[in-house]
Amino acid sequence: MKKVVHAACPHDCPDACGVLITVEDGRATKIQGDPGHPVTRGFLCAKVAKYLDRVYSPDRVLYPMRRIAAKGTAAEQRSFAPDQVKHPVPHEPTQAWQRITWGEALDEIAERFRGIIAEFGSEAILPYSYGGTLGALNGGSMDRRLFGRLGASQLERAICSAAGEAGLISVLGVKLGTEPEQFVHSRYVIAWASNIHGNNVHLWPFIEEARRKGAKLVVIDPYRTRTAACADWYLPINPGTDGALALAMMQVIIAEGLHDADYVAKYTLGFDALHEKVRAYPPERVAPWTGIAAEDIRKLAREYATVRPSVIRLNYGVQRSEGGGMATRAIAMLPCIIGSWKEAGGGLQMSTSGAFGLNEDALRRPDLKSDNLQHPARTVNMVELGKALNTLSDPPLKALFVYNSNPAAVCPNHNEVIRGLKRPDLFTVVHEQFSTDTTDYADILLPATTFFEHKDLQKAYGHYYLQLSDQAIEPLGECRANVDVFRALAQRMGFKDACFSETDDEMIDSALVSPNPWLNGISRKRLERERQVRLNFSGRSEDSGRWTVGSGQLEPFLPFARGNFRTPSGKAELYSESVKAQGFDPVAEFVPPAESRNGRQNKAFPLELLARKADNFLNSTFSNLPSVQEMEDTNLLEMHSADASPRGISDGDTVKVYNHRGEIFLKARVDGAVQPGVVSARLNWAKLGPGFRNINVLTSEKLTDLGNSATFYSVLVEVESAKSLP
Repeated sequence: MKKVVHAACPHDCPDACGVLITVEDGRATKIQGDPGHPVTRGFLCAKVAKYLDRVYSPDRVLYPMRRIAAKGTAAEQRSFAPDQVKHPVPHEPTQAWQRITWGEALDEIAERFRGIIAEFGSEAILPYSYGGTLGALNGGSMDRRLFGRLGASQLERAICSAAGEAGLISVLGVKLGTEPEQFVHSRYVIAWASNIHGNNVHLWPFIEEARRKGAKLVVIDPYRTRTAACADWYLPINPGTDGALALAMMQVIIAEGLHDADYVAKYTLGFDALHEKVRAYPPERVAPWTGIAAEDIRKLAREYATVRPSVIRLNYGVQRSEGGGMATRAIAMLPCIIGSWKEAGGGLQMSTSGAFGLNEDALRRPDLKSDNLQHPARTVNMVELGKALNTLSDPPLKALFVYNSNPAAVCPNHNEVIRGLKRPDLFTVVHEQFSTDTTDYADILLPATTFFEHKDLQKAYGHYYLQLSDQAIEPLGECRANVDVFRALAQRMGFKDACFSETDDEMIDSALVSPNPWLNGISRKRLERERQVRLNFSGRSEDSGRWTVGSGQLEPFLPFARGNFRTPSGKAELYSESVKAQGFDPVAEFVPPAESRNGRQNKAFPLELLARKADNFLNSTFSNLPSVQEMEDTNLLEMHSADASPRGISDGDTVKVYNHRGEIFLKARVDGAVQPGVVSARLNWAKLGPGFRNINVLTSEKLTDLGNSATFYSVLVEVESAKSLP
């Protein structure tokens, strides 16, 4: 029997593609984009187009397993060379694992948890998850209920976007932005730290349509991305200096009277303070910091303010430096001072996720009280996992439950993370689809479903369509969804609360019962019927409408055309009391990152490292699939000839990249993708790298100014020639 099932891609990407899965006799045989989705329009990115390879990979974890060998044994016995990337990751040696039943696995976890709570207290247990799935249920619902009820340490999920979100919210009060359909109306598009062609590919056709109508595409990025290669004007910028550039642009715009005085007067707060602040950031002062000539800064500012509508697509690279929150804040002020929020095709897009307003309290149940704790549970920042595992006390961490994440690959300060994960007294559970870097240190390994194998509710952070993702096939082997695992574990822990018995459909229904007016008229039944529904910006009770593909007939959503900012003042806050209360400049400022060419620590390690994500992986997801590996060059260090030549390094040479935190051996690519003083390497699984390491041996646990996020792009290194890979 053949059927076609609608689903939505839940991976950590703004596009949240509508997907059609063909199923024949219980097996998925085809995946394609849903042509009815008004934004993603029937095509998929290259990696998700190969998703059947992931679902039916021979390397899927299919059964619960218990470790019977020392942690890390599997990685140390790797049977393939690090440059043989087209070969699949082998199964871990059978002597490392013993297959067990789900009942045995859940009983052991519950027993160990109870013992740890009795001896050390419930805060000795830490859940660890992030964006492995962004589904509303499997991304964060039953797990939050369980660990809240348990009294476990809470996780500050700040590794990726928290700094940028804090900066954006400090100005706008909410994560809203220009909808992608409006980009066709833009006449000036700035892709700021945004590799649209590589990781936001469904926005690209709208930009190309705008360019056919005469729009100009400007790319600001320290790395020559795919998008930069396609730009009408590419401005390479020194890492960590984006805030200075934004302040200099505003200096020019205000000094030359190019701001929208009427919009500023009606809908912003603190313009006079901003005007005074930017006097200290003329292009001549900012040019040496950014590496962008003063005249180019002036040209950029003038064009942005006068070629209308102008729009900024800001992505998260900006906020991965020490001053990332403040930089995002400064950039978010630009459309406010020129009034481009009034125009279809104007404004800024960083995230649209604040529009969905699902009933998160119903999903996560923060009201649940622990029997084990008489005070609010402590919070551990996920960026600082290495420090937490090795130094936290009162109580120390004794149990770690990992799901939707691969911390042994993605966490900064990799060597310290691995040191902590190797602790024999740390009980680690990992719920995973594959044998990742992190599973090498698990005591219990649980098999996880893919999105083909469970139902979920899917919002987006790059458009305004809510989707229901239907289950297409039965779970492979004995795989279980996150919701099912935590529901079962709650029962094993003896929790009788009714919420631990809710079905997936009941949870979806509860999530949609929200005070958010933009959800009016959107029900599970409607989502099951229509596949994807645009949020109800019109106010009509049933029909929230949709853009007709290619026509743009629907009235555009302009969130701030008449103010309506969700800040305390109700205006765009160019001066923020909340930012001041955190100890920062209430307007904005540029402070050079300590680990940068402009900082204090650049003598011993003179090169700035961009610890980039690979174009064809998604964080560490997809890294192990041969069909996806074929699209990606791995274990490379990209350099400029001005840095390679004095060090005697030629293209293809083996090099050692190092700082005081660690070292890694890579192959040099001298290709002009970076500017002098900058080197770049891409994230991969450590077990696929030379010496079982990846670039996070070089990154630090230092946090950003706002948002307590990771500083992956504030890293200094030195590079020297090496004889061969270890």
